[in-house]
Amino acid sequence: MELLQRTLDGLLEAGPYALVGLGLTLGFGILRRVNLAYGAGAMLGAYAGSWLHVRLDWPVWAVLPAVVGITALAGLYVQWLCFGHTDRATGSAQRASPPVSGADAREVVALAASFAVWMQLEQLCVNLLPRHLNPFPDLAATQEWQLGALGLRPDRFWMGLIAIALVLGVAHALRASRTGLAMRATADHPLAAHLSGMHVPQLQRLGFVIACGLSGLAACAVLTLEGQVTPMFGMWMLMKGLAAAMIGGLGSVRGVLLGAALLGVVEAHAQAAFGAIGRDAATWGLLLLALLMRARLSRWQLSGGLHA
Repeated sequence: MELLQRTLDGLLEAGPYALVGLGLTLGFGILRRVNLAYGAGAMLGAYAGSWLHVRLDWPVWAVLPAVVGITALAGLYVQWLCFGHTDRATGSAQRASPPVSGADAREVVALAASFAVWMQLEQLCVNLLPRHLNPFPDLAATQEWQLGALGLRPDRFWMGLIAIALVLGVAHALRASRTGLAMRATADHPLAAHLSGMHVPQLQRLGFVIACGLSGLAACAVLTLEGQVTPMFGMWMLMKGLAAAMIGGLGSVRGVLLGAALLGVVEAHAQAAFGAIGRDAATWGLLLLALLMRARLSRWQLSGGLHA
């Protein structure tokens, strides 16, 4: 029964993990860029929400939209500063600069720049609220539902349903809506999209801001269950989001649900067996395994294994 309870607890953790990984997956799918400032932007929105909640006594219905809006604005800043000159605006490969270890120098500079902005945004958060623990509107449930011998937290349950609905909704919008199809075209065939008359830079910018806005929504979902935000929140968002997205297949929107479920279940059992250190080790181990499998698959594709 304990094994089943831990598995259930892990599945309930998949909801927040899926929301965290959704924005990162969407950003990669549209720009083919990994934004290292992803968690820091959400942290800035969360700190601003905490400041509004504590200093100005804003109600929860006003704080949460403010967090999403500020996070989206932070994403716009990151996109303009770090990725604006690397977007494939006209579909050109932009390989004029010499490669660095097999990657385009522009991409390496953009990645390093997003790391620098990560540090900048985190420092801004700490300057805004220097305390280690900062209150955030708390919507956590105080009681559990009992399913026989199993306990089920209703807030986690509803969060999981919201995550499933949002992930499937975003996946459907990317496949069925005109804007979604245009974003996919700019990601897969930027030159063809440009020649078709699409405004590729604007679409890429819009997709990046939407992805960052989703990270703000994920921050609201996570922090309303915790009731507080700390300076480690940005790192937590980036690591959990990257793990869930990579395990599910980075760039696969629906795959985030599978990656989040696997991450949550493995972490729950690892924590029960080895404590908090074991949980963190399991996260890093799954992320490393996903990276190794992705690298092996890429080599297989290059060697023609898919055509065998």
